[in-house]
Amino acid sequence: MLEEVRIQGLGVIDDAVLELSPGLTVVTGETGAGKTMVVTGLGLLFGGRADPQRVRPGADRAVVEGRLVVPSGGRVAARVLEAGGDIDDDVLILTRTVSVEGRSRATLGGRSAPVSLLAYLAEDLVAVHGQSDQQRLLRTDRQRSALDRFAGGDLARVLKQYTVAYRRYREVSEELEELVQRARERAQEADMLRFGLEEIASAEPRPGEDAELLAEETRLAHADGLRVAATTAHEALAGDPASDVEIDVAALLSTARQAVAAVREHDADLAAIGDRLDEASYILSDVATELASYAESVDADPGRLAEVQERRALLTSLSRKYGGTTDEVLAWAENAAKRLADLEGDDERIDALRAEVEELYERMEQTAAELTRIRTAAAERFGAAVTEELTALAMPHARVSVRITTDEEFGQYGRDEVELLLAPHPSSPPLALHKGASGGELSRVMLAIEVVFAGADPVPTFVFDEVDAGVGGKAAVEIGRRLARLAQRAQVIVVTHLPQVAAFADAHLVVEKSTEGLVIESGVVRLDRGRRLREAPRRPAGLEDSELGRAHAEELLTNAEPERAYPAA
Repeated sequence: MLEEVRIQGLGVIDDAVLELSPGLTVVTGETGAGKTMVVTGLGLLFGGRADPQRVRPGADRAVVEGRLVVPSGGRVAARVLEAGGDIDDDVLILTRTVSVEGRSRATLGGRSAPVSLLAYLAEDLVAVHGQSDQQRLLRTDRQRSALDRFAGGDLARVLKQYTVAYRRYREVSEELEELVQRARERAQEADMLRFGLEEIASAEPRPGEDAELLAEETRLAHADGLRVAATTAHEALAGDPASDVEIDVAALLSTARQAVAAVREHDADLAAIGDRLDEASYILSDVATELASYAESVDADPGRLAEVQERRALLTSLSRKYGGTTDEVLAWAENAAKRLADLEGDDERIDALRAEVEELYERMEQTAAELTRIRTAAAERFGAAVTEELTALAMPHARVSVRITTDEEFGQYGRDEVELLLAPHPSSPPLALHKGASGGELSRVMLAIEVVFAGADPVPTFVFDEVDAGVGGKAAVEIGRRLARLAQRAQVIVVTHLPQVAAFADAHLVVEKSTEGLVIESGVVRLDRGRRLREAPRRPAGLEDSELGRAHAEELLTNAEPERAYPAA
């Protein structure tokens, strides 16, 4: 809901503040005072086209700022926060500026925002019905949505069933199409995987086998050198039994141990050294024994070497194709087996998806047909109700109907395209709303539609500009009564020139102009009851001080009192 709108430098308005209230607010004023600029300002605030010619002469820019109450947790609040704007205590500040050069800027909750975002949010905030600015319900998608809400719970229940089936149908169809289109690719992939798995299975590699074979090949290829080295080292440590000269490490170490052992009792430090010589002797003996055993175990086996080299060549070939090591080859085989199982199961999956698609299609056909039936019945009730409203709004020959076109293809909301039509005269063919009525007539048609849709339409604020153009008397009273009826469920702002309409208002704002030289300035004043009594007769006939006019105004206000949304205001 709009709480306040400030307009600066727009048309004849220099600086004006509109303090808005719940219920019905009317805006009146003399011709040329700037009533239309109020609607223009609201249009700019909610993403309307910027016209630099609207900037007040002498000003460098026009500025419109609005303060709105936006419930937390709703779609608007979520989009504002997503754009980086702030909402303080459920209050959102919108600003729109237009420079004389034509540049336009918008801010949303204190953060710069594209003008298109204001227009996007406006769909959930305001419905503007003016002489040249009919929004929202002129769009067929909005007409379909409004009719669905008007149809009530039966349609909502069926639509939910249809939506579930439609979304699942889309998902299953896309998966099925992908599987069918990729059938050849999947077959080629499966063949490649089978070949690889068979090749690996025939080789029967073991984890870590490549490293083991490399070590064995190296040992076999250098068997003679390894044996000679071990024998030479053993002889150096333990001596050569075939040699007459006993010069070896073991003999020398034994001599050293004996020399120290003879005197170790005289010095603790030397005794410690002797212990270390004993330890070295034990270690040397073990190493010599192991060298002798190793030298005897080393055996040059050309046949085994050839087997190892052949096996390594086979594993190397597998590693080049499926992984860098034997372990990686085995891991590839494990993953390939899982993938092959998936691919081989795709044929069964395709059959299952085709069956599900057929079932979902039948379900959509049934629910879509039920949606069409419910919408058609609701459209007849709606058209009759709006036509009845138009009779009271000085359009007795006009007829509103709803054209429902059923397509072959399924859509998000069924198969139906919904369009509101207007036949302004019995001899006129039904046409789209914006083609079947003039500006003033279209505003009245929109008023009738909004009244019938009241309660089904979630928009919190409605703006009507000159909805009473070309009418008077009883028709004007009926227009005021219907605006008051709509104001019981939403905030309604109306620019009017008729006292019969203004009498139903909960709040009355007057755009006043003052002339200084050749420059006209306008401001906005909120009227109390006394000033409303003086304003009512002055507007239609200039009878500001007429007792008869005041009495007539008093009668209008009194008669309208019971039907106001906020009668105590």
